[in-house]
Amino acid sequence: MATSTSFDSSIDNPSVGRWLVAIAVMASAVMELIDTSAVNVSLPYIAGNLSATTTEATWVLTSYLVSNAVVLPLAGWLANYFGRKRLLMIAVGGFTISSMMCGLAPSLPLLIVFRVLQGATGGSLQPTTRAILLETFPREERGHAMAFWGVGIVVAPILAPMLGGWLTTDYSWRWVFFINLPFGILGLILLQLFVHDPPYIRRGSLRMDYWGLGMLVTGIAALQVMLDKGQEDDWFGSHFIVALAVIAAVSLTTFVIWELLSEHPLVHFRLLKFRTFAVGTTLGAILGFVLYGSIVLIPLYMQEILGFPAITAGFWNSPRGMATMALMPVAGILIGRRWDMRAMIFCGLLLAAVGVFLFSFVNLNAGPWNFVLPQIVMGAGLSFTFPPLSTITVDPIPAEEMGYATSITSLMRNIGASVGISIVATMLARSRQARQMRLVANVTGSSNTVHNFISHLRADFLSQSLSTVEASRRALLMIYRLTLQQAAVLSYLGDFRLLAVLLVLVAPLVWLMRKPEYKDESGSSH
Repeated sequence: MATSTSFDSSIDNPSVGRWLVAIAVMASAVMELIDTSAVNVSLPYIAGNLSATTTEATWVLTSYLVSNAVVLPLAGWLANYFGRKRLLMIAVGGFTISSMMCGLAPSLPLLIVFRVLQGATGGSLQPTTRAILLETFPREERGHAMAFWGVGIVVAPILAPMLGGWLTTDYSWRWVFFINLPFGILGLILLQLFVHDPPYIRRGSLRMDYWGLGMLVTGIAALQVMLDKGQEDDWFGSHFIVALAVIAAVSLTTFVIWELLSEHPLVHFRLLKFRTFAVGTTLGAILGFVLYGSIVLIPLYMQEILGFPAITAGFWNSPRGMATMALMPVAGILIGRRWDMRAMIFCGLLLAAVGVFLFSFVNLNAGPWNFVLPQIVMGAGLSFTFPPLSTITVDPIPAEEMGYATSITSLMRNIGASVGISIVATMLARSRQARQMRLVANVTGSSNTVHNFISHLRADFLSQSLSTVEASRRALLMIYRLTLQQAAVLSYLGDFRLLAVLLVLVAPLVWLMRKPEYKDESGSSH
């Protein structure tokens, strides 16, 4: 069985050494994921405390996402230049220090500056930690490692809003950043003790492609700002958004061509020649689209439509994460027993689609318990999707290219998440307007149902000693409000159905991937 160079050879039991490495890198990755999602809940408090508008406060999110997205595709190159251990320690240390500075920021401009630094240092955490895990564990044990890694990747964004809401409400928004300090210190200690670079890392021997870097920074920054501000500025009705779209398209297209022709590329797009890697990366982007799209929809539906308090909405979003956490180890065991990972991914996608579709039956009479079953079903589907997908996607990739591969998959997943959030928000707004117009058109006095309902409301208001005119006005106003509410409900439920259909449509792509071949002790493949 293959052994790894990524854990300390002084540890007598290699299996224990691998899991110490896994704990070390997971502590680093989860810190970044929790912070990314928890800050969203604190925006109104940040705006109020720093004397800013809510629109201005959104740059706390945008600045982080832009700098984070720029660094993501560079993680593979940076790891080869600095060394994986050194890069990871720089990233964890920088993220921890910038988190402390964010918590101490006296003004919004300084907070945005520190968030840029936080995003830049945190951008390499996910791909680098995943690359270390994949190299530390032999191929036949990667499923267990990816199940462990997947728990943090999937569960952290789901539980983080609840943590953020609690810290912000009971303490201060600044504690959303201060909470990173113990995780960062623990991560640095564990990384120093247990993580080591593999021998093929050519630290300091690579040349910087400044032209490629310039095109990448320009393109990714323009794309991220466009996705973040598109709905707010009415998309292509805004000259600013159109300009960003053109800049992003030209810069990124030129960057891809440049990298394919470059002798020393920053991003190894040639890895997409492996069909399994290309399909897995695509599915990862779509999963990011659906997961983060639903993460936006569910709390909004709970609060805007059903009137749940923020802390209640956060708490009742936890069953999905709990189901994922409980079942991911099972997925790891099945992968270890050589189950066909393609079949697991296919079934997981369909099960997740069923869970998303069940949300479309949660109506205005729903209580918190009505959200439990859909979330458990979706969480179960994700638990049987992420570990095998993360494992099989990089199966054909040579070990020395693993850092570049995980950089590409992490970038695509994040772009999928950003696109998902933007499109879901746009669809929700546009669908609500269209449904509102259709419903209002059908609310006419010629309808017996509408006429009887208005008469009933008018009678209720007249019983409160209101004048006939005032009673009629209030009855019509209530009808209008109910119409708006129904239009909003139908829009949310329609979005859930579309996300479910998307998962069903892409599920067959799994069968384009190649089944991994393992070698037993005799050397024969199977």
